[in-house]
Amino acid sequence: MRAALKPLFDPLLRDNPVTVQILGICSALAVTTSMTTALTMSLALTAVLVASSAVISLIRRHIPAQIRLILQITIIAAMVIVADLILQAYAYAISQRLSIFVSLIVTNCIVLGRAEAFAMSHPVGPSILDALGNGAGYSAILMVIAFLRELLGFGTLFGATIFPTVADGGWYQPFGFMLLAPSAFMLLGLLVWALRSWRSEQVEPASTRVDREEALS
Repeated sequence: MRAALKPLFDPLLRDNPVTVQILGICSALAVTTSMTTALTMSLALTAVLVASSAVISLIRRHIPAQIRLILQITIIAAMVIVADLILQAYAYAISQRLSIFVSLIVTNCIVLGRAEAFAMSHPVGPSILDALGNGAGYSAILMVIAFLRELLGFGTLFGATIFPTVADGGWYQPFGFMLLAPSAFMLLGLLVWALRSWRSEQVEPASTRVDREEALS
C-alpha cells in the first residue's frame, strides 16, 4: 500500500515540484497576491495535470516516439482550453483576474514534465496519483506564498479583513513590498531554504551546483 501511494505523497515534501525540482515558479510571481486567485490557479493546474496524465497514460502505447512531445502538448492544450472555458462560465471575475496565466498552464514545466517522465511509462491509476500528488505539492507552495503576500500586503485573507488597515481606521499599515513581484521570489527562496534546512537530504551536492553554474555561464 505504501509503495502504491508513493507517487501521491512524495511530491508533497520529499520531492516537491516547486521547492525541490524548482519547476512552475513563475506562478509564484504571477498569481499569489491573492489567495483566491492562487487557489483557483492551483485547482486549474491540478485538474489539467490529472486529466492530461490520465489521457496520455491511456494511449501511451499508441504514441509514436517521434511525435510524443507534440502530442502531449496538444493534449495538455486541449485540457487547458476546457479549464479556461469552465472558469469563464462559472467564475468569470476570477477568470478575468487570472487572464493569460491559465492559458500559460500549457507551458508549465510540471504538467509536461509529469506527462513525459511518468504518464508515458506507467498505467492510468499510478499516473493519476502522481498528477494529484504533484498538483497538491504545487498548490501547497502557492497557497503558503499567497497567504503571506495577501495578509502582509492587504491585511486580508480571501478578501476578508484580518488586520484593519490605517486607511480604514485600523492599526495595520500594509507592507507594500509584498504586492511587488520580487517579494514572491524572496518568499519562495526562504521557503526552499527552510525546507532544505529541515530535510537536509534535499540539499544538492556541491558538484551538482558547480556543474549547473558552469552550464549557465
